[in-house]
Amino acid sequence: MNRKIELLAPAGDLEKLKFACIYGADAVYIGGQIFGLRASAKNFSIEDMEEGIKFAHERGKKVYVTINIIPHNEDLKELPEYLKKLSELNIDAVILSDPGTLMYVKKYAGDLEIHLSTQANNTNYMSANFWYEQGVKRIVMARELSFGEIKEIRENVPDDLELEGFIHGAMCISYSGRCLLSNYMAGRDANRGECAHPCRWNYYIVEEKRPGEYIPVVEDEKGTYFFNSKDLCMIKHIPEVINSGINSLKIEGRMKSIYYVANTVRVYRKAIDEYMKAPENYNFDSKWLEELKKVSHRKFTTGFYLNKPTEEDQLYASSSYIREYDFIGIVLEYDENTGMALIEQRNRIFKGDNIEVIGPSYEGFNQNIEIILDEKDKEIDVAPHAQQKIKIRMDRPVDKYYILRKKREDD
Repeated sequence: MNRKIELLAPAGDLEKLKFACIYGADAVYIGGQIFGLRASAKNFSIEDMEEGIKFAHERGKKVYVTINIIPHNEDLKELPEYLKKLSELNIDAVILSDPGTLMYVKKYAGDLEIHLSTQANNTNYMSANFWYEQGVKRIVMARELSFGEIKEIRENVPDDLELEGFIHGAMCISYSGRCLLSNYMAGRDANRGECAHPCRWNYYIVEEKRPGEYIPVVEDEKGTYFFNSKDLCMIKHIPEVINSGINSLKIEGRMKSIYYVANTVRVYRKAIDEYMKAPENYNFDSKWLEELKKVSHRKFTTGFYLNKPTEEDQLYASSSYIREYDFIGIVLEYDENTGMALIEQRNRIFKGDNIEVIGPSYEGFNQNIEIILDEKDKEIDVAPHAQQKIKIRMDRPVDKYYILRKKREDD
């Protein structure tokens, strides 16, 4: 297959951008400190953007910047100057949802490529053609579309209009993320980057004339999380995703850890490459799904791609994540002569632990920790401090950016 398929990864900060690029993403999407929909993420200063763009471009990767809030009048005051700065950074595209923002991009940063956010709720080919005529290069399609609808859009829009679709990550219970629950219940505007995620909260019903009588929506003494969607996961359906006409396969998760980003990217990278190499001989490997389950996640759903979601796609009993593995460290350096790796610890590591080591090449290995040295090369039994630097002997060579994880013990 000759058609270029892009794997697009989230990057909530500079460190995540680097891991996404190293682990196989073709492009990353990031947010600045204003105008993005993840205000509580660390996000990027202009200086971080410069460094991240340089890092990505040196490796042949692209960087897209989100300016996809639904702005009020007051938000527009800073936008022209911000767009001018973005234009000077050599970014590859901006992602927006608002027609006024698009007009400002054309006026103040006319050289920037424009992608239309899923927040714009594009669900049909006439709308896609309208945005194309306004100068939009790519449509990030609404999540409420089936494969059949996507194919019909692809057949009825220009060949050079790119289509992007989500393939993995958290799902909003509202239409393509346009939710007002947070505004009413927490005073935080989800459409301006401040969502409090009330769709994950625990709810009861109270009958008007029976105040104080809290009735579960389902028979569960803990109440019900009836707005709570399962996580999207399309790893079993890579051929259908690609053959529907989608150009860019997008992973959700700018708020997630570097471990989530790296592991999710490496799995989808492997699946996409296997399919593109020989579509007629492609076989889904169940190990890919098991790998995706090794990061914190909710139960999985295919969203709207195969059929309209039912009650089976909701989580009524809990908003908790399934977390079977701990992310315990990253490799900073490796000494080939001694076999010792310098590790930045991210969770407690004990002498005697059996851990897994993964890297960008997909294949990982198990490692028994027989010795731990602190910064002064003193042998210790446990590394308990966050981001403590330690040394561990490895049975195999490793490189910078390799990740260490450990299966959690039953509580």
